Order: sequence, then structure tokens, then C-alpha cells
Amino acid sequence: MRILIIEDEPKTGNYLRQGLLEAGFRVDLARTGPDGLHLALTESPDLVLLDVMLPGLDGWQVLQTLRGAGKDMAVLFLTARDQVDDRVRGLELGADDYLVKPFAFSELLARVRTLLRRGKNAENPSRSLRVANLELDLLSRRASRAGQRIDLTAKEFALLELFMRRRGEVLPRSLIASQVWDMNFDSDTNVIEVAVRRLRAKMDDDFEPRLIRTVRGMGYVLEAPS
Repeated sequence: MRILIIEDEPKTGNYLRQGLLEAGFRVDLARTGPDGLHLALTESPDLVLLDVMLPGLDGWQVLQTLRGAGKDMAVLFLTARDQVDDRVRGLELGADDYLVKPFAFSELLARVRTLLRRGKNAENPSRSLRVANLELDLLSRRASRAGQRIDLTAKEFALLELFMRRRGEVLPRSLIASQVWDMNFDSDTNVIEVAVRRLRAKMDDDFEPRLIRTVRGMGYVLEAPS
């Protein structure tokens, strides 16, 4: 799989390139908006890591041009701009994900792999997700466990979909917050814990096997016991 990094800060660009090469990807690195746009249009990478503040063309313009040209490769914004308005703008322009600097490389790598898996499955999309006896119908937006319907709010459905799409992965609170609520939560906010507790009460407490597990000090994981 081929990844294009468009990043003007030399230290960050080199760090990303080296880490992704060691993870087994083919990597190109562009230092300006025009150079990155040219590579994205001519080389058609599988994924673009895109900074916002770039010389020549900013990240917003690069993404807008790519989508306008019909390029549907995955795009992950990687930027120090952490305002909610910036996240919303990026997603509305067609970005697939948004990660704020500074970041943990392990989280970046997990998001990269998820986006690439999603792209590989795009030609044969599934209308449902299933883990053990839990099923999520993505078209009708319905959940069921052992054939019994489970009524979920929109946020609970989004949270469960995230868990099921990334089954077996330990998801940190920060990632859940950014993916489901499109924002960061302060460390003393218990919104994530409350949401997970309510979801468990509906789809886990009265069924076997239990699927959502807390990993102390790390986050949550959904997986079927082996």
C-alpha cells in the first residue's frame, strides 16, 4: 500500500516517513501544497496524510482539488489546528479522519491501517456487521443480539459501529471522542465512560458472551472470546 505525506515541517515529515516505511508501506513525501497535489493526482496513493498549513496551497485547497478531480483515496488530516470548526471543515471537504498534533505514532498507525482496510473493502461494501451473536444493520440502522432487537440512540449506534468495525483493537478514549463526537474531551470528563456503560447495559448485560471489555489505563475493546 502506498502512502503520500504532505508535510512542510522537516522533522515531522521525516519521522512519519521513517515510521511508515518500517511498518511496511511505500511512502512518498512532499514539502509543499502544489508538490503534494501533483503527486496525489499523478501517482494515486492509497492514502494521503495531509497537513493544513502548507506553502503554496493549504491543506483545505489540496483536498478540495482532489475531491473535485474525482480522486477518492483516503485522506487523513494531521495538523496542530485543534478547533472543532477546523475538524468540521475538514470532514465536510471530504477528509476521512482528523488527528491533532502532537500524536502517538501507534494511534496514527492504527488509524492508517483502518482507513486502508476500509478502502480495500469499498468495492464490496457490507450492509451489516456481525460479531458473535451481535448484528448491526447499517442500512436500516438497527442492532440486534441473539435475534432480539436493541434500541439505540444515534450516538450509541455510532459508538457500537466504531467498536465493531475495529473489533479486537483497544480504542483509547481520545480516539472514541474524536470519531464519535468529533472533538477532544478533557481527561476529567466522563462522557465516554457513561456512553460505554449505557451501551453495555443494552447490548451486553443480558447476553452471552460479553463483548465489550475495559482495558485498564488504555481504553475499550470489543471482541468475541475465543
